[in-house]
Amino acid sequence: MDITFIFFLGLFIALVGVIPPGLLNMTAAKISLKEGHSRGIVFSIGVCVIVIAQTYIAAIFARYLSNHPEVIDILQRVALVIFILITIYFLFIAKKHPKQQVEPKMRSKHSRFFQGLFLSSINVFPIPYQAYMTITLASFGWLEFDQISIISYVAGAASGTFVMLYMYMFFFDKIKKKSFTSQKNMNYFIGGITGIISIITIINIVKEL
Repeated sequence: MDITFIFFLGLFIALVGVIPPGLLNMTAAKISLKEGHSRGIVFSIGVCVIVIAQTYIAAIFARYLSNHPEVIDILQRVALVIFILITIYFLFIAKKHPKQQVEPKMRSKHSRFFQGLFLSSINVFPIPYQAYMTITLASFGWLEFDQISIISYVAGAASGTFVMLYMYMFFFDKIKKKSFTSQKNMNYFIGGITGIISIITIINIVKEL
């Protein structure tokens, strides 16, 4: 498998995973706005270091699961239910008015890198997310679990995370000024993505029956 293709797969999947406004991307944007662009980049680099470790762990876990198809079948069905519920929530239930973001208190101006490490390490969502996505990619034959492919995918995931954090830093003013519209469109976008993943999962399950 072409490692460049695998790299961009990892980049795209990480981009999708970091799109929803959350602690990491909003913190990066606020640091950049208040203390300068370079400090926001330093924070983002710290985040990406942990993302590298988390994505690698997820890929290794996915490789283990690929050798135990009975476990994958169970996880696939559980994931399907979760993604369907998420899709329903964001398309029909989620409020269109954004919640007030709580600004984290930053006492030190010399530890943005370590703050990135810490905040990213307590955000464990990328591990199950990447594990599921790598298993899905492998089921389509788009990803193999050899060392080179895993490293290429991990590099893509780290790059995708950094790109999205950078985009939040760059467009932070526009996001603030258009918070209502952005949040409404964001809900539909997330619901659409999880809906597509749900359909793909259903197709995989039906094929295995």
